[in-house]
This record gives sequence, structure tokens and C-alpha cells, in this order.
Amino acid sequence: MSKRVAVVTGSNKGIGLATVRALCKNFDGDVFVTARDEGRGQQAIKDLEKENLHPKFHQLDITSKESIGKLKEFLEKNYGGLDVLVNNAGIAYKSASTAPFTEQAEVSVGCNFFGTLDVCDALFPLLRPHSRVVHVASRAGTMALGKMGKELVTKLRSSTLTQPELIALMNQFVSDVKAGNHEAKGWPAWAYGTSKLGVIALTAVQARAMTGDSREDILINCCCPGLVATDMYPKGPKTPDQGAETSVYLALLPVNAGKPQGEFLGEKKVIPWLKDGAGMNFNPL
Repeated sequence: MSKRVAVVTGSNKGIGLATVRALCKNFDGDVFVTARDEGRGQQAIKDLEKENLHPKFHQLDITSKESIGKLKEFLEKNYGGLDVLVNNAGIAYKSASTAPFTEQAEVSVGCNFFGTLDVCDALFPLLRPHSRVVHVASRAGTMALGKMGKELVTKLRSSTLTQPELIALMNQFVSDVKAGNHEAKGWPAWAYGTSKLGVIALTAVQARAMTGDSREDILINCCCPGLVATDMYPKGPKTPDQGAETSVYLALLPVNAGKPQGEFLGEKKVIPWLKDGAGMNFNPL
């Protein structure tokens, strides 16, 4: 039987590193730190080694299909599969950023949504029965939903939304921003929130698709870590370890737990984002 393995994207610091720390203590297999920069990733390994924890490292840039492909090949060759995937990697522009909104929209959606999607498309075929997938999203996503036009809200909440349809919506947001008519089309002027809403919607789409899969008990969920003191939000009241708690909870759901599945969670509790007003009164960034 192949050794079990967990991968946490964007995990050389912050919530990702805290997630690796917790998994090293509680997951019965190898745990991988991944990072774009190999030097920073190796430093994270050294830091955890000082805590008598023993993660491994593999380079990963989620915006590079070549990089994702190399990770997939490595996992196939060395483990024959994958048991836990925590999609933590992401980007957020500071509120004071002077970058054009066209850039913010393209980069945020490109990394947070399409980068996560590309990792999933590459690694989902490796998932073994009883695997757990966790996407780190944000309540910024549900807040963005509250600022959208009714037609977009209906589409994104639809129980029949497909992955191609969701991809088209995310591409449309970027296109509408570039055309300068995104607000007229019902989109909010919020790149990060929209990109994270895409991740929340993707979670539901992927979970529905998994119902017809021959591999049993694969659970896919997403979560909001809350306000965490990281580079992304230095004034957050939570520590990274506290911010990682829901991700770790979902990554370690017991065999045949059955649920949650396709849900968005905060503080280990389901946030019913498909209902009007749910989760829209919390500002995480």
C-alpha cells in the first residue's frame, strides 16, 4: 500500500505554514510544503524541523501549468496518488494599492480562481478514495455576492451550474472590467472578493461532479480562515495557527464522514451562502 500524502499550496508562511504544522502533527503520512520560491520553501522546512516536525518540499507556482505538471508527475511517481489537497495559495492587493483595477481583476482571478482550478484539474485524477480537498476562500466572496446584480447572483447560486459555465462567468468579469462596464453588468468593483466567490462556487460544482465518481468518500469543501495576522492582513486578531483550524478540520474529516460536502465553512461551521444575506456582514479584508 502506498504511503499517504498531503499537499498544501502556498505554504512557506502564514496560514499555509500553520496548516502544514498541524498536519505534520495529526496526519498519518508525508506532508508537503509548496512555494513558488524554493529558497523560502526550504527555509520553512528548516523552521518546522526546529519544532521536531518533518515536512517535505516541492516547488509549485499555481499560475504555471508547467510547475503544476511537475508536481503531478512527482506525486504519481513517488506516491501513486494523493490523499489531502489544501489549496491555500492566493493573492490579495492591498486596499491602498495603486495598481489599475484591470490588473487587479486579471491577476486576482488568474491566481485565486484559475490557479486553484488548474491545480484541481491536474491533481484530482490522483485523489484516492477517502481523500479530502480544502480550498481556502474568504467571506469576502459572499460579501461580493451581496454587491452583485440579481442575474449574476442567480447564476452563481444555481444548483445546476457547471464548471464551464463558472469559468465563463469568471472570464466575463475580467473582460467586463477591461471594457470598463463591469458595474453596469452587475459586477462589484472588488477583484479579490469576486475571485474568492469563484472559489466558493467552484467548491459546490466540484462536489456535485464527485457524486458520480467511482472513488468513494471524496469530500471537497472550502473555508474562510477569518482575520489572520499575515502579510495579506497584518492587523488580523487571529494567529496563523488559529486561522488554519478550519482548513485542518476539513482536511482531517474521518473516513466515511459523509459531510460536509461542497460547503463553505467558517469557525468549523457551515455558512449557508446560498441564502439571501448569509455571510455578507463580515469584512475580512
